[in-house]
Amino acid sequence: MSGEFRAPPERSYIVITLGIILLIVGALIDISILWTIGIVLVVVGAILWILGSVGRAVGGRRHYW
Repeated sequence: MSGEFRAPPERSYIVITLGIILLIVGALIDISILWTIGIVLVVVGAILWILGSVGRAVGGRRHYW
């Protein structure tokens, strides 16, 4: 154990959740821009989640919370 404290990257969960909500709303209402924004948010959230979970500094910060 390295003794390093890693906080969960909660912001990526918010981004992923918002992206999924926009995907669902965009599909139900048939608005393509919401569908596109939802896909982008899910991908960005997943990238931030993966980079944060391996301890990689993103944007000058080690953790986003």
